[in-house]
Amino acid sequence: MNLTFFDQSGTAVAYSEDEQTIYLFDGRPVAYLDDDSAYSFSGEHLGWYLRGWILDNVGYCILFTDNASGGPFKPFKGFKPFKDFKKSKPIKEFKKHKPQKQSIKSSWSDVSAEEFFRI
Repeated sequence: MNLTFFDQSGTAVAYSEDEQTIYLFDGRPVAYLDDDSAYSFSGEHLGWYLRGWILDNVGYCILFTDNASGGPFKPFKGFKPFKDFKKSKPIKEFKKHKPQKQSIKSSWSDVSAEEFFRI
């Protein structure tokens, strides 16, 4: 299943074609999904992936997919940009500590997608 991740303004920020690796539209791999979590390739736990939402580590919403349920008001979604050629994925480093799982809060995080993915 293809996933497109939109931010709180409705901008398409990233996508996944395998429900694992998350790419920016410029082709850079920035994270991967593992069960209910999003990790950086350096092994840092970035946040949670729950019910179609990517949340920060305290439960505030950062990105949503078409099938996101619950959470804050979702804006009108903009057009998806052209997907550039995918760059090589880095090697996944050992996963670091996973914080206590949080539930979806009904508001948006102050963290932008760029800050979340550390780009």
